[in-house]
Parts: sequence; structure tokens; C-alpha cells
Amino acid sequence: MSDILRLPAEELYKAELEALIKNETDPVPAGWKMSPRSVLTYIMGGKSGKTVITPKYMGDRRIVEICIATLVTDRALLLIGEPGPAKSWLSEHLTAAINGDSSRVIQGTAGTTEEQIRYSWNYALLLAKGPSHEALVKSPVYTAMETGSIARIEEISRCASEVQDALISILSEKRISVPELSEEVPAKKGFSVIATANTRDKGVNEMSSALKRRFNIVVLPAPADMETEINIVNTRVAQLSDSFGLTAKLPDRTAVERVVTIFRELRNGQTLDGQVKLKQTSGVLSSAEAISLLINSMALAGSFGNGEISDADLASALQGAVVKDDTKDKAVWAEYLENVMKKRRDCAGLYAECRERNA
Repeated sequence: MSDILRLPAEELYKAELEALIKNETDPVPAGWKMSPRSVLTYIMGGKSGKTVITPKYMGDRRIVEICIATLVTDRALLLIGEPGPAKSWLSEHLTAAINGDSSRVIQGTAGTTEEQIRYSWNYALLLAKGPSHEALVKSPVYTAMETGSIARIEEISRCASEVQDALISILSEKRISVPELSEEVPAKKGFSVIATANTRDKGVNEMSSALKRRFNIVVLPAPADMETEINIVNTRVAQLSDSFGLTAKLPDRTAVERVVTIFRELRNGQTLDGQVKLKQTSGVLSSAEAISLLINSMALAGSFGNGEISDADLASALQGAVVKDDTKDKAVWAEYLENVMKKRRDCAGLYAECRERNA
């Protein structure tokens, strides 16, 4: 087991990537490590020679095909959706497969500056030697343009408008101007940008029409059906459990199904059978949140229990996941417990533990 807390995708799935590159038979675009068809196999799963390729994204195959086809052209890719449908996960794996390096990332926040998109300076060298290549600090976008690879911008709608606008000329002209050095850096073939945006942040820093036109926008939906979401949660919980070295047993089918059912019902505002209308919580109860909840339950069970997830472990994790805002979410959760969970005989133990913690 590695002592690195989180390995990048290209390290975690190194054997699969090497097998796909070794067995490549289709044309490979400039700047890419493998063909679009092989990238699709890496993302969706399959076989390459004798190597089994595990699926990284469990969703609509056509969506992934559109993403890959976009990156073959000179268009940038924007992945949008509610929190949790694997926008960042898909972005990282696309970049790992295409370039073998997913590290060129800019995390969008209110504090992200234009220099982080373009370039900045080592001010000690700048004062000592003046503007020079040695003093230039290249951004991930700058490096991606030089090397003909892909840069990732996470949560682009969290960036201020002037920061977003710095991308317009880069995506249009495919070059960065460095007036201090009287130079322009042209993008090599293979350069592109994958950005992600959260629909919950709509209106925070709305992207301009000019910038949106530079992207091909792909909407990633939440898992369409119960079984798909259960499979996603099971797969990621097993992977993360191994990565963290958790000593508890993996949650059984019943535990995962209960968590996914609760999340889907509160997310959709009704029970699965459509018989009971429900109020929705302030947070988005996504698949990613369900995965975190079960990992937290495993940590509780392994550290302070007998190694098997109990109703008490699940209830403790559920309380923190569902009740984000005490005034609203606590009431919504209490109503769900009394009107839905209480009536399910197989949830009696979980209901009692949840009710006690929400009192």
C-alpha cells in the first residue's frame, strides 16, 4: 500500500493505461497517448489484451463519447451539473488517459487570480535580474499550451468575472502574450481545457456568453436509476477503503441500499414509489456524499466498534450528511423519519438511532 494519501489517476491505474497504449491499433491524435477509442475503453471499462480495464465512470456512454470527441477538436470542454455526479472525477481520468498527466489543475475559488490562469513572477529573481524566463512562473494553462496537453479548471464559476475573462483570448487565439518579454507563446497541437461548474453556484459569477461560446458544454446528470447509483457507491467505497487502510468490513448490500434510498428520496422530493411528497434539504445529497457517509461509517465501526457497520454508525454519519443547516434540515429530516422511515419495518433500528440523534 502506498504511503501517499491520494495518488493521481495516472499512477493509480498505471497498469491499465500502459496496456491500452501497448495494444493501441487506432490512430492517435497529436499530443495524445492513445486513440479516442482507447480513452473511451479506459473510462467506461472493457479489456485491452489480457488486461481488464475497470470502469471509471458509470453513466451514459454517449456523454463520454461527446467529451472525448470535443477534446479531439480545438474546442474546450465544460462539464456542468449538480454537486456529486463525478465532474472532477471524469475530468481527471480523461486527462490521465489522454496525456498521462492530470496534475495541471487550477482550483477555482473567490481568491483565484488572473495570474494563476496566465503566468506570474518570482519577484526575488524579477528584482535581481529583471523580466526573464528564469523569473517567469508558468500557470498550468501556460504549461499545457507549451506541451500540447490539457489543463483542468475546477469550479470555474467560483472565479471572479475578470479571471474567467482571461480565458477568452487564450481559448480564441490559442496563445499567451508575455509583453514583459516581448513574446507570444503559441499552443501546440493537443492543447485544450477541461472546466467544471456547479449548477448550485449559478449566479455566483455567471459565465459570460463570450466565454461559454468557447466551450462545448456537457451536462452530467445524477445516476438515472437506483441500481447504477448503488454500483457507483459500492465501487468507490471499496476503492477508498483500500486506499485508507480501513479495518472495518465493507458495507453490505442492505446498508448501501438504505443510504442510497434515503438520498434519492430526499433529493427528488418524494419516495421511490411516488406515494409520499417530501421536503428537500438545503444540501445536495449526491452519490459522492453517500460514498463519504459510508466511508465515515466504516471508520467509526473499525475504530470504535466491532468492525461491522451498525445502525448507530450509519445514523451518526447520516445526521452530519443530511442536516447541514440546523433550522431547516433538522425539521426536514425529522419529518422524513416520522413519515417514511418509521413505517419501514426493516429500518426500525436505524430509525431509532436517527431519531435519537436528531432530537
